[in-house]
Amino acid sequence: MHNSKRMLGIGLLGALSLVGCGGKIRYPNYYVLSVPASVPAANRSAPILGSVGVREFDAPRFLKAGAIVSRESPEQLDFYDFHRWADDPRRMVTDAMVREMRARGLFHSVDLFDGRGSPECLVTGTLDHLEEVREGKDVSIEVGLSARLINLRTGDVLWQGSSSKNEKLDQRSVPGIVAEMSREMTNIVVSLVSSLQDGISTNPSALSRSNTQP
Repeated sequence: MHNSKRMLGIGLLGALSLVGCGGKIRYPNYYVLSVPASVPAANRSAPILGSVGVREFDAPRFLKAGAIVSRESPEQLDFYDFHRWADDPRRMVTDAMVREMRARGLFHSVDLFDGRGSPECLVTGTLDHLEEVREGKDVSIEVGLSARLINLRTGDVLWQGSSSKNEKLDQRSVPGIVAEMSREMTNIVVSLVSSLQDGISTNPSALSRSNTQP
C-alpha cells in the first residue's frame, strides 16, 4: 500500500511539472544537431589507409541526459526542462565524422564500429562540450570534440587531436542556440578530419607499420 501511494505521488509530481500557468500542459520542444558533410571533391586522391571503424563518441555525464545544457559558471550547470535533443548528440557527431571521412576519401572504407568486424584502424572520440554559456547578460555556446586514430594491429596511436569553439550570440533563443551549435560543430568536424588527414599524410612510419601484416 505504501509503495502504491509513493508511486502515485511521484506520478502526480511528474504531471504537475508539465503544467504551466493557467493549468495548461507544457510539452517539450525537440531539436536536432544538424552537421552536414562536405561535398566530395571531384578528383580525390587515392585512399591513404584501408578500412576504419568509428566507435560512437563518448561524452561527460551531463551531456547524456537528453536536455540542452546551460553552464551558469565553471562550477554550475543547468538544464532546459522543456528543450531537449531529439537524438543523442553523441550519435549525431559520430555520424558526422563518418560522413566527413567518407567525403575526404582517406580510407578504402569507413563504417560505424559496433564491436564486430575487423577494421584495420579505429577512431574513438569524445564530445567534450555542447552547452550554452551564460556570463552575466552575455550568452555564448561552447562546442568541442577530441578524437584519435588507432592501428588495431599494433595498438599504435596514428593520430590524435581536438578542436573547440566558443561563440557569442547576439540574441538569446533556444532555436538560435541550437543553430549556432550546429554551425560550429560542422566547422569542428571539418577541422578535426582535416587534422587527421594531415597527420596520417605526414607520418609515413606509422603508415608502414599499419600496413604490416601481423
